[in-house]
Amino acid sequence: MTDQAPRWLTPEEERAWRAWRRMQLLLTARIAADHVADSGLSDPDYDVLSKLSEAQGELRVSELASSMLWSQSRLSHHLARMERRSLISRDACADDRRGTVARLTDTGWRAIEEAAPAHLSSVRRHLVDRLTPAQLAALAEIAETVTAPLLPDADASGG
Repeated sequence: MTDQAPRWLTPEEERAWRAWRRMQLLLTARIAADHVADSGLSDPDYDVLSKLSEAQGELRVSELASSMLWSQSRLSHHLARMERRSLISRDACADDRRGTVARLTDTGWRAIEEAAPAHLSSVRRHLVDRLTPAQLAALAEIAETVTAPLLPDADASGG
């Protein structure tokens, strides 16, 4: 604990914090609900499938966990559920038998190909199309500025 008094938020800072927090919670919940309604996929299912599809259908599980900012354990449990639904398969790495590769199955490819258009429509409807190009550019710049020092690969200097 420090003896210094906390730096309370100004009314403008508090407004920005609360608005961002509310937006983040509501937007995430709405897009997740759309995933389930449109494709039957959960938000984490969609995230795994989209990461794998962007990597031409396969990734080492350790790389997938890192890219999703998930623990290995969390990802392993989720992949087991997806494997039971035939969305992905897991196999030993060909070049390193200690590692595991997650691969999209034909069912997984179909699921992401069918879910992607509805996902993009949801993102447009709930975020992109509500903003002007200037607001969208500002949002991207703000998000990149805030997240850069928080990423696992950010150096100790914060950059």
